[in-house]
Amino acid sequence: MDQLNPQDAQFLYFESEDNLTHLTTISILDQSTVPDGDIVRFRDILEHVESRLHMSPVFKRRLVHVPLELDFPYWVDDENFDLEYHVRHVRLPKPGDWRQFCIQMARYHSRPLDMSKPLWEMNVIEGLDNVDGIPEGSYAIATKIHHAAADGKALMGFFGALSDIDNKGTPAVPLNKAELRRSPQPGYLEMAVRATWHTVRSPISMTDAVMRAMPSVYRMAQDALTARGEPGHVVPETRFNDTVEPQKMWDARTFKLDDLKAVRALVPGATINDAVLAVCGGGLRRYLEHHDELPEESLIAWVPINARGASSADSNSPGNDITSMTVPIFTNIEDGMERLAAIREATQQSKEAKAGVPARLMTDLSKHVPAATQVLAGRLVSRVGMASRMCNLFISNVPGPQIPLYMNGARQVGVYGLAPLVNGMGLFIATPSYNGEISFNVTSTREILPDIDFLIDCLEASLDELKAATKPVKKKRPAKKKRARNKPQAI
Repeated sequence: MDQLNPQDAQFLYFESEDNLTHLTTISILDQSTVPDGDIVRFRDILEHVESRLHMSPVFKRRLVHVPLELDFPYWVDDENFDLEYHVRHVRLPKPGDWRQFCIQMARYHSRPLDMSKPLWEMNVIEGLDNVDGIPEGSYAIATKIHHAAADGKALMGFFGALSDIDNKGTPAVPLNKAELRRSPQPGYLEMAVRATWHTVRSPISMTDAVMRAMPSVYRMAQDALTARGEPGHVVPETRFNDTVEPQKMWDARTFKLDDLKAVRALVPGATINDAVLAVCGGGLRRYLEHHDELPEESLIAWVPINARGASSADSNSPGNDITSMTVPIFTNIEDGMERLAAIREATQQSKEAKAGVPARLMTDLSKHVPAATQVLAGRLVSRVGMASRMCNLFISNVPGPQIPLYMNGARQVGVYGLAPLVNGMGLFIATPSYNGEISFNVTSTREILPDIDFLIDCLEASLDELKAATKPVKKKRPAKKKRARNKPQAI
C-alpha cells in the first residue's frame, strides 16, 4: 500500500476554498520544428501523453481518505481513469495577446482540481497570435498538479517523461519498460488497524527523534543564548500580507540566464539563487517606494530548498522532499551589489543552520505528528494568516534542463509557472530556468497587486541595475595637454 507521507499531506490540509495548493506549469511550443512542415493536432497530444503514462505513478493514482482523517490518505489506482478528462483544449479570445494569455492562465490556476481523480490535468491553449517573442503558430500546454503529488524537482521529472530531445521523438529520459507497481485500495478494517498503530506509535517515535537530536539541540540553545541581544529579522507589515482572495493574477517576463550568472559573479561564492533574491529585493524596493510603502526593515522571503540528493535513488520520485529557509532580501539596501553581498551572507548562514539540527529535527517530528493534528494545524494556519508572522512572500528558484526539449516534434521555447498562495502571504515569485533562459513569474491577487505589470517592470529594472555593475568601467584617457603658444610681448 502507498500511503501519503506527512510532508505531502500538509499540502492537503493547508488547502482551503479560497487558496488551493496546486502548481501550474506552462510550456510554450513552436510548431515550426515539426518534421515535414506538419502541424500538431489535439489527438496527437493525447496519443503522446497516453504513450508515456507508464513513466510516472502520478498519472493514474488518486487519493482515498481515511474516515475522520484518523490517518494519512492512501494512493490507489484509478480504475476509471479517463485521459480525455485530464487533457482538454481551449483557444484564446481575440486578439490573442500576452494580456489575454495571462488572464486565461490565472483563471485556469484559480479553479480547483477534482480531488476524486488523479491530481493533475492539462490544458492545450491555441490562439497565441499576437505575443511578442513567441513564434507564429505556437501553442501552450498548461499542466496543473497538486503539490501533494509533486514538488518542483519531481515536476521536472514528470515533464521529463513527456519530453523528447529532438523533433523525431527520441525520449529525454529512458522509457521504463517495467509496469508500475499497483496500488490497490485498502479496506476500512485495514485502514483502521494501521491508523490505531500509527496513533499509538507516534508519541514514542517523536520522543525517540527528540532524544537522538538532544546533543545538537543543546548546542543550538547555547548559540541562541550567546546571540541574545543581537538584532533579529523583524517581519514588516506589507500589502502582501493580507487575506488572499480566490481569483488569482499572474504575469511573467523572461531574461537570459547568463545575465544572472554575471550578476552572481559580482560577489565571490554567490549562487544563482542569491542573484534571484537580489533581483527580487531590488524590484520590490522600487515597487514599494513608488507606492510610499517601503518599510524600514527588510522584507523576509520564504525560500524552499531541494532536499533530494543528486544521486539518490528517489531523486525523481513523486511527492515532496523539501525543506525551507526564511531569509531577508534586503529591500532596505539601495545599492544592488551591497544587497547581493548581504543576501549571500544571510543565505549561507541559513543554509548552514538548515543543514544541522533544525531541518533534520523538524522533518523527523513531522513524520510522527498524527494526521488529525495536522488537519487542525493546517486549518488554523490558513484561517488566521500565521504565515505573515514568518515572512512576507515566497520566492522559489527551480533550475530546469539547459538543452532544448520537444513534444510531438514541436520545440519548447518557454517555461512559466504559477504557484499557490496562503492567507497572510499573497505574493509568490517563481523563477524556473530552461535552455539558457530564466523567467520571473509573479502570482498574486487583484486586491493585493492591482498593477502586477508594474512589479514586473520593477524586477526588470532591478536586474538592469545589477547587470550594469557587471560591465567594466572604461577608464577615461587623460586629456592631452595643449601646447601653450607664445603670446606676443607688449612693445
